[in-house]
Amino acid sequence: MIKKRIIFIGTIIMMGLFVILYRLADIQLIHTESFSKKGVNLVQESVSQRTQEVVIDDGRGRFTDRNGAPLRDQVEPSLVIFPFSKDIEWPVEQLTKIINISESKLNHLLANIKKPAVLSKKEGIHLTSEEIESINNLKIPGIFAIYKQSPIEESIAEHIIGITGENPELLRSKYPDRSDLSYKTQIGITGLEKAFDEFLLPDAETKLLYHVDGDGNPLFGINVKYMADANPFYPVTIETTIDKEIQAMSEDILSKHKIEKGGIVLLDIETNNVLAMVSKPDVNRAEDATLANHMIQPIFPGSIFKTVISAAAIEYGLDDATRQFDCSLNLHGENDGGQDDGMLNFERSFAKSCNYTFTTLAEELIKINDSVIEDTAEKLGLVGPVGWNGKVFHYDNFKQFPNEKLGKIWGANEDKQIKRAVHQTAIGQKDVKVTPMAVANMMATVARGGERKKVRVVENILYKNGTNMYSFTSNSIDGEHISPFTAKSMQKLLRLVVTDPEGTGRRFQSLEVEVSGKSGTAQTGKKTEQGASLYNKWFAGFFPSNQPKYALVVVEMDTTSEESGTNASFYDIVNELANRDL
Repeated sequence: MIKKRIIFIGTIIMMGLFVILYRLADIQLIHTESFSKKGVNLVQESVSQRTQEVVIDDGRGRFTDRNGAPLRDQVEPSLVIFPFSKDIEWPVEQLTKIINISESKLNHLLANIKKPAVLSKKEGIHLTSEEIESINNLKIPGIFAIYKQSPIEESIAEHIIGITGENPELLRSKYPDRSDLSYKTQIGITGLEKAFDEFLLPDAETKLLYHVDGDGNPLFGINVKYMADANPFYPVTIETTIDKEIQAMSEDILSKHKIEKGGIVLLDIETNNVLAMVSKPDVNRAEDATLANHMIQPIFPGSIFKTVISAAAIEYGLDDATRQFDCSLNLHGENDGGQDDGMLNFERSFAKSCNYTFTTLAEELIKINDSVIEDTAEKLGLVGPVGWNGKVFHYDNFKQFPNEKLGKIWGANEDKQIKRAVHQTAIGQKDVKVTPMAVANMMATVARGGERKKVRVVENILYKNGTNMYSFTSNSIDGEHISPFTAKSMQKLLRLVVTDPEGTGRRFQSLEVEVSGKSGTAQTGKKTEQGASLYNKWFAGFFPSNQPKYALVVVEMDTTSEESGTNASFYDIVNELANRDL
């Protein structure tokens, strides 16, 4: 019995030792460069424990606006001081003279650092290229003047650019062949960071480093190593279509008018490029809800959708100029006392946004062709995806807006046979949801005479040496489109919204530039804590009316109609752009 117990205990001990030995072998011999699900490189980690370093450039690609201005990171002149410099003698006076700070201040700084210190504008160090050269010519051990990659002072276009984050498991699943990537490598989570992630991945970091012992003292003398990637092609630059100045101006205007939820989309009509796109609320990494770009999420359009019904009516010859509609009736043709516009023709019905006119026309259109509404919406570029997509290298369907959601017109095909469902659809309610970017695209399509294009926010991917990796040259869309006659008629209707003395856009008559557009107020089905109904408030259009250059959409979501800053924001953006172009 005792012998059996000894054998049993011995077996357990041997098995335990075997597990420990296997674990040691796994750590030291088998998976030293890819340990655990995170793919931790144990060799690199052991070295990093004995290393102090300053990363000059993390190697990830960067973003610029259409003029080459940085949108996220910039190269900033900086002074790097390693801790061991406080224990050796060097010409302190010469350095302080160059950087224009007192010797006592520098000595105080040196006395307190335990890790490499990076000093730049934030710390009052403003270095010129000549001063950088002078500092490095002093050849002081542990002190370097460099150009360091750093975030720009004020964040801009955050919803377009997107965010990055660490996700080791996702990294390994997306890029199984990139064993050279550290598990700490940042990957794109939203926006362009997500769309272009494979192009943006770092090839190697550029850094200054030196090795230390357990007490932080230099391990191999005081030589600091400069490690840089010699690859002339990476990191790449994503050249966006954004205009940084216009983007910043648009963001400021929305903040000025206290639009807390909503945003703007501004397109160049000729190219269909995004010049500015703002989504509110601002990005807050601690709150997932703020990461959504509302400009590519479907929401109720309200009377903006009457643009589609009008275009369909013109295409099918239902725009009789002599016909009168009783706009004292509600959308269902009932006299509930809520309307008092009297008899209006088709054009003035559009200018004053008479519901009854467009519910009547929608009924008549569906009797002619029950798919006419969705077909016309597609011809106008309103249903998507409307963002650029196509073949790029090994991607068969690369998307510049990977988080873009599709809009829809009908909840069920049977609704086309239900009068009240048709009525609600005709005025952009019921199940109609479209993205603000798609509405901007519709306005640009009308302004171009009916030519449809995909919305583009990136024009080129550039190698590090400035040569071109890829250009997103074509963004035209094949297929049916509205006729030039329909487009011209719609341009007149959209202009009448502003010029009519009772038009819903008459506020914009005082602008120096002529504006054409359409307003919209959509019920959301939500209420405030006090019980007040919440609406989506829109204004969408293009300008100058006679030679369209810009298509602009402004929407404020979940607001009470009295508090909306939509029209004020639209007005100010148009005014700023007009002054810029004059």
